[in-house]
Amino acid sequence: MPFPDTGSAWGPESDAPGLLAAGGDLSHTTLQAAYSQAVFPWFSEGQPILWWSPDPRMVLRVDEFRLHRSLRRTLQTFLRTPGCEVRMDTAFGEVIRACAESSRRGQAGTWIVDAMVTAYCKLHAQGLAHSVETWRDGALVGGLYCVNLGQAVFGESMFMRQTDASKIALAALIAFCRQAGITMVDCQQNTPHLASLGAREMPRADFVRHVGQACNASAPDWTFSPLYWRELLSA
Repeated sequence: MPFPDTGSAWGPESDAPGLLAAGGDLSHTTLQAAYSQAVFPWFSEGQPILWWSPDPRMVLRVDEFRLHRSLRRTLQTFLRTPGCEVRMDTAFGEVIRACAESSRRGQAGTWIVDAMVTAYCKLHAQGLAHSVETWRDGALVGGLYCVNLGQAVFGESMFMRQTDASKIALAALIAFCRQAGITMVDCQQNTPHLASLGAREMPRADFVRHVGQACNASAPDWTFSPLYWRELLSA
């Protein structure tokens, strides 16, 4: 599916700022083409597939991640506690389904409809979607999933079943990105929670250029080592 130029997306004065196109499919080739052009799908049950490219774009530069004192203490406790660990790509399907089932403040239902779950599980099988998971005593207690093309990382959604479990997964993603030389994580939309962690808005044109360059780089090996925490915790 060819996508229109992102500059033709609906503007901030419209009813749907950032809306670029409707229709198409969620095949892994279509999704890969979309993300490589800084476009992502977001729609509800009963709607056609809607494709978005907002301006500005919310991004989290990994060197600007705010490891607040409370989260630092939580991480240090987590790392000292037997049975607590971070894993990558060991439970992608469970992570995306947990994200779909999580309630969001001010949001009725979920945009992670069954078709999205199926599509991103296929994208994971292609090595283009990944999960970062927080485990405690053999139970999955939080996590996130994202898309990765080259050195471009696009955050999708998070969930938690225990306090701060999703924040631990995000901190692990940032620690991993620092080790892999990845400079930013796409956050798509501006939210106070993301802003509190250091995310900020970026002009869409600049983001599109970043994605175009980053997609041409080699993708990292998605495995997590506890050694990755050292740089993050020493900052």
